[in-house]
Amino acid sequence: MPIILAIESSCDETSVAVCNNGKITANVIANQTIHENYGGVIPELASRVHQQNIVPAVQQALSIAKVNKNELNGVAFTQGPGLLGALLVGVSFAKSFALALDLPLISVNHMQAHILAHFIDEPKPKFPFLCLTVSGGHTQIVLVKDYFDMEIVGETLDDAAGEAFDKTAKILNLPYPGGPLIDKHAQQGNPLAFKFPEPQIQGLNYSFSGFKTAILYFIRDRQKENPSFVEQNLADICASVQYSIVNILLNKLKKAAKQYDIKEIAIAGGVSANSGLRNTLSDMKDSLGWNVYIPAFQYCTDNAGMIAIAGYQKFLAGDFVGQDVSPMARMNF
Repeated sequence: MPIILAIESSCDETSVAVCNNGKITANVIANQTIHENYGGVIPELASRVHQQNIVPAVQQALSIAKVNKNELNGVAFTQGPGLLGALLVGVSFAKSFALALDLPLISVNHMQAHILAHFIDEPKPKFPFLCLTVSGGHTQIVLVKDYFDMEIVGETLDDAAGEAFDKTAKILNLPYPGGPLIDKHAQQGNPLAFKFPEPQIQGLNYSFSGFKTAILYFIRDRQKENPSFVEQNLADICASVQYSIVNILLNKLKKAAKQYDIKEIAIAGGVSANSGLRNTLSDMKDSLGWNVYIPAFQYCTDNAGMIAIAGYQKFLAGDFVGQDVSPMARMNF
């Protein structure tokens, strides 16, 4: 019955979790509100705040899980991808903690962990399944054949869907982080009020750079005619943008499901918390005969629970790393 301590520090959340024999018994997330003053994550500030948060977060997680550090069997950590300075804090702490307690180290790929978050709670997808992984930095369709046998079959050629949400929020002068605010306003608006172009990209790949530009020009042109256009139409703009992004994402996912003849469909990543994506996918499943898996909100955004469950599977497989391991800003599957 292995007990794994897990650390996530890839961006601006300092998170620590405990996995006890495959069950997440603690998942502490310390958010960094300092970045709201700058309209985005400042890497140097993120790494400094991680240093302040990590020890209290570890203590809190162990307390919630009712586990003594001497009962731990392994330490899992995010090796990458992510902000190098932020990752360095988590990796350095994990190495020191493991060395002091003579525990094995378990390196976890952040993007694989987002997908494996589906194995925290029931129901769990059956292999093989397709996972649409959508965040501020990534947009991928992944064919998942086993816990660590994954293949990216489609991805963005430029910007991620989460970035399209955040940049739209910035254009609309919404405070950071803007993605959740677009979702909030969209629930009060008409998704068919305005029409935005869908990028015509071959295969299963995505592109959002042109989409972002189209929104920028749309807002600019409408404000020339009416300076109060955004204020008067905010809910409808947000609803229309969200509707378009969700359609772009799910049209490719439908294509992938048909191409690979797979009915097991999952979503993961920060944007999987978006109500428009969750609701549309839930509405589609019956007509397409899909079994759909959507993680709980706390496991959508960056969190150590997903690192812990991935670390648990690696522990069972005896997949450990040495003290020479280092963080990686870019990390392939």
